[in-house]
Amino acid sequence: MEYTIKESFALSGIGLHSGVKTQVRVIPANPGEGRYFVRVDLPEQPIIRANVDAVRQTTLSTELATDGGAVRTVEHLLAALIASGIDNARLEIDGAEVPLLDGSAKNWTDAIASVGITSPSPCLPVSPSPRLPVSPVWIQDGDAFVAALPASEIRFTYGIDFSYAAIGNQWYSWNPKLESFANAIAPARTFGFADQIEQLQQAGLIKGGSLENALVCDESGWLNPPLRFANEPVRHKLLDLVGDLSLLGKIPIAHFLAYKASHKLHIQLAKALRKIET
Repeated sequence: MEYTIKESFALSGIGLHSGVKTQVRVIPANPGEGRYFVRVDLPEQPIIRANVDAVRQTTLSTELATDGGAVRTVEHLLAALIASGIDNARLEIDGAEVPLLDGSAKNWTDAIASVGITSPSPCLPVSPSPRLPVSPVWIQDGDAFVAALPASEIRFTYGIDFSYAAIGNQWYSWNPKLESFANAIAPARTFGFADQIEQLQQAGLIKGGSLENALVCDESGWLNPPLRFANEPVRHKLLDLVGDLSLLGKIPIAHFLAYKASHKLHIQLAKALRKIET
């Protein structure tokens, strides 16, 4: 069965990397259309499919592109959509980057819940999550890795390890059947480090980052507490993984295990899984 939202809604805000204000209007879509962006600010209004084949780059966010345009930092919105059970949605955006909002997926998840989800037609075919083959799939880069392991149900386990005492080593395991995305994952905000801000901004990144839309720490601790969870950083990394894997259309039944991973590794795993499915 396939689902979409009952009514349209729109949210606007500043893009993390561009620093430019944009609006995304989330609109119901027909069965089989999938999740896709439309750059309504461009003359041709190009459609950019939210699938792994459209990924152009993964530097501190995931960017999708087609010949006519691109859209960046899509992972939080896409995580909210797939975790809310939205298979089909038209995402009209008037710029090149999805707004960061409060740095999490909470605003998106709350908005989806407020408009509700349609009941699918009983004549539509059931489309279950695909199962993986028996063999595990591993993507590794040094001591960082992400993997999909055979399992009877979907589970995510993520680990991070930073030299900053405020973060250190954190692990979190999430089973969607036991904890809701809205409560356990969506509120977790993106995070960064005070001593890296200037260098990243000089590289044209995080122009829209602030203490209002990201957790920031230095060697002495968090600059803008309190945290929403004691392990909020690792929960946010797990959020990113959900968003990136949503580019498969449906997340396969597997135990997804990651350690010190990145958008780059997430997408490499998604592409490896796509090859298996096809």
